Amino acid sequence: MTEQPHDRDSEAQIRRTALYSTLAQVPEGKVVSYGQLAELAGLGRAARWVGRTLSQLPGDTKLPWHRVLGAGGRISLPVGSPSGDEQRARLRMEGITVLNNRVDIQRHGWRPVEHSG
Repeated sequence: MTEQPHDRDSEAQIRRTALYSTLAQVPEGKVVSYGQLAELAGLGRAARWVGRTLSQLPGDTKLPWHRVLGAGGRISLPVGSPSGDEQRARLRMEGITVLNNRVDIQRHGWRPVEHSG
């Protein structure tokens, strides 16, 4: 049985929905890495895919994209770029300290409570 193009589209839509619903849960004043967000959303090791997908969000999105950082709390967006400046400003407004283009993950990292069975 060959895979139909619309199957791939719906698979991508399911992945995006999982990503967006997980991102929507990241609380104010907390941050996650691209890789952590992928894992929390059940997408495995998909950090690059998460970054690409978030870069395609519409400008008026309500999702807290600014709370997603590179590994080790590094801000991936360049200093001086409109989106990079907006990310830094939004993080600071939430009380997150940005120092040398990094956020202290120990202090500001989001650790959702593990589901205990």
